[in-house]
Amino acid sequence: MGEIIGYARVSSVGQRHEGQVERLKEAGATKVFAEKVSGLDKERPELARCLEYLREGDTLLITKLDRLARSTSHLHQIVEDLTAKGVGFKVLDDASLDTTTRTGKLVFGILASIAEFETALRKERQMEGIAKAKAEAEKEGKPWGRPKLVTSEVEAKIAKLREDGMSIRKIAAEVGFSKATVQKAIS
Repeated sequence: MGEIIGYARVSSVGQRHEGQVERLKEAGATKVFAEKVSGLDKERPELARCLEYLREGDTLLITKLDRLARSTSHLHQIVEDLTAKGVGFKVLDDASLDTTTRTGKLVFGILASIAEFETALRKERQMEGIAKAKAEAEKEGKPWGRPKLVTSEVEAKIAKLREDGMSIRKIAAEVGFSKATVQKAIS
């Protein structure tokens, strides 16, 4: 049986994480990683250290779900990584969120499905927005998409330099594009 490792986080400098740390220790945590950073902050060095520290058979323990992840998909990714390492996951304030039990695994399976659904909805809305913007641009006679960077003048210069026997690498340096772009322009 592995260790129970705790993670505590508070959002602002004015808040204190001692209450979380105490609860985690009372619940059996032998080591607690704690930090004061925003929930939306991607840089969470103590969380990174905690996740790195965990070994197969260990259990990660937190007080509340919102102390750990920035979003449902972030939570899903963390739990998926823990599961792959053979690490359990428990939330003190929600006993159903415990991957060391069959019911807890089911709950996380449902959360994972919700996260995938949210991602699919977001992607669908994004594609609808792009289609709408494209249709409006076409209706107004405006060009759609990123402007062409390799203009006909650049293509002509590439062709001339190649005819003069210059290498693709030197042409790329001369015109300021990659070798692949130069090769594509030549063909």
